[in-house]
Amino acid sequence: MSLMANLYVGKSGLQTSQNALNTTAHNLSNVDTAGYTRQQVLQSDYLYTSISRSSSAISYKQIGEGVAYAAVRQVRDVFLDQTYRREAGRSSYYAASYRAMNEVEGVLGELYNGATFSNSLEEFEEAIGELAKTPTDSVVLGLVMQRASSFIEGAQAVYQGLCDYQDNLNLQVQTNINKINRYAKQIQGLNEQIIRIESGGQEHANDLRDVRNQLLDELGGMAKITYKEDTYGNVTVQLEGHDLVARDFVYEIGMEEDDITGFVTPFWIVDAKYTVNADGKREYDTEGAEVFNLKQRISSDANTDVGGTKALLLARGDKRANYTDLEDETTYNKEIAPSIIMNIQAEFDQLVHEVTTRINGILSDAADPSTGYLCERIVVNGVETYRPIQLFQKKVTDGYTYGQGENGKDDWLYNAEDPDASESLYTTMNLIVNPDLLREPTKLNFMMINNREDYKTAAELAAAFQVEILRLNPNVTMRSNFQDYYSDLVEQVANTGWVLNDINLSQQDTLEATCYAREQIVGVSSDEELTNMVKFQNAYNASSRYINVVNEMLEHLLNSLAG
Repeated sequence: MSLMANLYVGKSGLQTSQNALNTTAHNLSNVDTAGYTRQQVLQSDYLYTSISRSSSAISYKQIGEGVAYAAVRQVRDVFLDQTYRREAGRSSYYAASYRAMNEVEGVLGELYNGATFSNSLEEFEEAIGELAKTPTDSVVLGLVMQRASSFIEGAQAVYQGLCDYQDNLNLQVQTNINKINRYAKQIQGLNEQIIRIESGGQEHANDLRDVRNQLLDELGGMAKITYKEDTYGNVTVQLEGHDLVARDFVYEIGMEEDDITGFVTPFWIVDAKYTVNADGKREYDTEGAEVFNLKQRISSDANTDVGGTKALLLARGDKRANYTDLEDETTYNKEIAPSIIMNIQAEFDQLVHEVTTRINGILSDAADPSTGYLCERIVVNGVETYRPIQLFQKKVTDGYTYGQGENGKDDWLYNAEDPDASESLYTTMNLIVNPDLLREPTKLNFMMINNREDYKTAAELAAAFQVEILRLNPNVTMRSNFQDYYSDLVEQVANTGWVLNDINLSQQDTLEATCYAREQIVGVSSDEELTNMVKFQNAYNASSRYINVVNEMLEHLLNSLAG
């Protein structure tokens, strides 16, 4: 091999060491860049030059031609990436569930006019207790009306707080779905760029791959994903078992909005049937095209507890629940119990319903329309008559209708509550205190026709608060009175929140351990990179000195020949 050729050996060393130094500097400059993956220089030797091909030689005499800068690769571990994204999704699921339960706990403990709902219930009970002692005292009657009003307003404040948080969760779901669609389009666009850059085989789009990997990390936190990369560098992504990003196409997620609640249901647009309205808009039928299967049993073994978006949808539920949702055990366990908000709405509404209807029922049983006792005077078909008075009324519909009773005579009939007609229900948001009684509390007069005070009915009202008849939900066998029921409700929320927090903290530890293990691979160590910098600098200096030596040899040879 000639001395001139040896110069190229030195040159290859200079170039490769310089490129390695540049890569090291790139790593150091991105040591704090989010999503950056450490890059590593791969070097290989050039083919050898044979200088002897004698048939008698034991082996060819070969001389190396220097070093080649083969590639710059990302240092990643596929298994750790998959583990991290799965655990990130699981951590997001339990974090979202815990936040929802924590918010519910805050709503139940929310101050209402300086007092909690528990206080308003207790004070209403105390006022009824005073009524049992002096049923005709106008001051006590006024206190009862005041406490009844506070009870209803407090109950509605709690229930409205739960509804408001449902709306908040709904907005979070919409935000997540929009992000998923946006990230999917970005991944598909990055696929095209990466393939275009790497198709020549000489260049690696490492920084673009970093962006794509960061997007996969984000998607992993929002939903359960699987993905794979083909030989061309194209990544395909499946979300909840359905294609999200294909090689040349993005399967977008649509959102169907409920006309009553405004709640959105994510669905795969490509799988949904639709009709075109007169205004040109599509009307989708999303049955069978839902993105998330919310009827699955939540289990870590089955990996069904992955993804913050699923947790938001489960916590939110699909409607405003009320006491009627607790009547059927099967329906409750399938549709209501899995939802944090709907479960509490139904259980809380059951308490308010029982308090108001039980008091109304006692008053109705004691009323005597023939004498007007515990009745209100109204006009029906031009005729003045009496009907049982109600302390708690529905906002829209009456509690009674006038018609033919069991005895064949016209009488006041209690209106049956229809689960399919919300305006007919004694639910929290459909209740008011009788406006006439608020204006004139003495209309609730417990003085009977014979001028005797009705201690019996007043005592029954007080005793109603002590009857242990309420079950928290169909899965609970223990029965409680009103105050204990609410305490059980709050305790249930606190216990569930504690369990979710414990799981959440444990999952965060798992995620941090996985993240730490992954960072050991993909993260940039400044100490290691500085060591590499010294190594490549020394290699650069060695190549430079080698070139100087060859140059001196050539100079000496030329000077000698010239002489």
